Amino acid sequence: MRDRPPLPADARAAADRLNRECFCITLDRDALFEALRRESGDAEFCTQLVETREHLFSSSSVFLSEPDLSGMLRVVQAIEAAARLDGYRAAVLAWAPEIARRSFGPLGAFMGYDFHLDADGPRLIEVNTNAGGAFLNALLARAQHACCAEVDTALGVSAADDADAAMLRMFQNEWALQRRGGAPARVAIVDDRPTEQYLYPEFVLAQRFFARHGIDALIADAATLRYESGHLLAGGQPIDLVYNRLVDFALELPEHAALRAAYVDDAVVVTPNPWVHALLADKRNLTLLSDPALLQSWGLEPERVADLDGVPHTQLVTPENADELWAARKTLFFKPAVGHGSKAVYRGDKLTKRVWAEIAGSATYVAQEFAPPSERMLEIDGKREARKVDVRLYTYDGQVLLRAARLYQGQTTNFRTPGGGFAPVFAVQPGACAPSCDSTTTC
Repeated sequence: MRDRPPLPADARAAADRLNRECFCITLDRDALFEALRRESGDAEFCTQLVETREHLFSSSSVFLSEPDLSGMLRVVQAIEAAARLDGYRAAVLAWAPEIARRSFGPLGAFMGYDFHLDADGPRLIEVNTNAGGAFLNALLARAQHACCAEVDTALGVSAADDADAAMLRMFQNEWALQRRGGAPARVAIVDDRPTEQYLYPEFVLAQRFFARHGIDALIADAATLRYESGHLLAGGQPIDLVYNRLVDFALELPEHAALRAAYVDDAVVVTPNPWVHALLADKRNLTLLSDPALLQSWGLEPERVADLDGVPHTQLVTPENADELWAARKTLFFKPAVGHGSKAVYRGDKLTKRVWAEIAGSATYVAQEFAPPSERMLEIDGKREARKVDVRLYTYDGQVLLRAARLYQGQTTNFRTPGGGFAPVFAVQPGACAPSCDSTTTC
């Protein structure tokens, strides 16, 4: 490692400089593919499932200051503290579907908190109960670590923390919270048409994860599940725990009837489940979490209320405020209350009157103060180009399991951007040395 100047003393300024100036091709794809083959137990895994998804992984990394990452965690913990308040629960359950009004105990595996970073610090964009990518990002971090030891050393922070044990404890605790004893004999990783999902490779990794820890696991299409004689069955085999990747958060669709019946009858542990989504991920909840006076009236501690300054002001779209919101649309983002995957999400300055009429008439949209994403400069085919950055904290019970970024172009995150995809996050602390970075070498 050659001599290098110190980064600016301010950690955020240091991270900003690295995001502007470090053009290393940091991802060792050979190391990543070897890890994926090993974890999947399938020599053809990468050829068939990963290499065909060209923009699943970015070749770059993202740098964030340790204080900003700590600020994100404080927002997470403040939200989960608010979610324990009686007043908050009464408010969110009033608009939740009936199935979501009963808690069976689980806290929700792989909560996902998505942030942008602006001049004022971290800004929460949304909360997800079916946050995808955790198993993929765990391997990505290890592959990044394999070829970025200099960055690790320079920053003094490991980019490859092993989350395997924490993930296992998470699923064990989800089981214990509902069943109190023993362990699940068989887990089903459930989605609609799972083999057709873009993140299907992660389902295979999850299956291997459970098998590695002595738990039988299978990947199941929700439509093929059966509920018979008090047992949820997948492929004729009884299921004890469902790792739920469905975006039908209330299990309302006809093809989910078996899972719904088993869940309501307490015949299977489901994580994440409708209760967790209603409590944390319904976007209408952001209207409460961005209202300091309301939170204070429910008894949330002042320091927690202050931490929730990181939640952009959000309000329901109603006939009464529709004209006002249309006039202010250029400063707003519009999202469906129970939407997912950036579907039917609109930047206000891109709205047409036709789309606005649909939003204003739906009674299921929220308007969120626009929080622009930060950027990461990349070098692609010899040209320097900016990519937007979303940061995701994968958490359980208010603690971080993994952190990752998604690089993209466009209004919302996607996996279609050259240079984009999942990227690991390095934490930058004040006084760290800058790694030796240029456009032709790997760190």
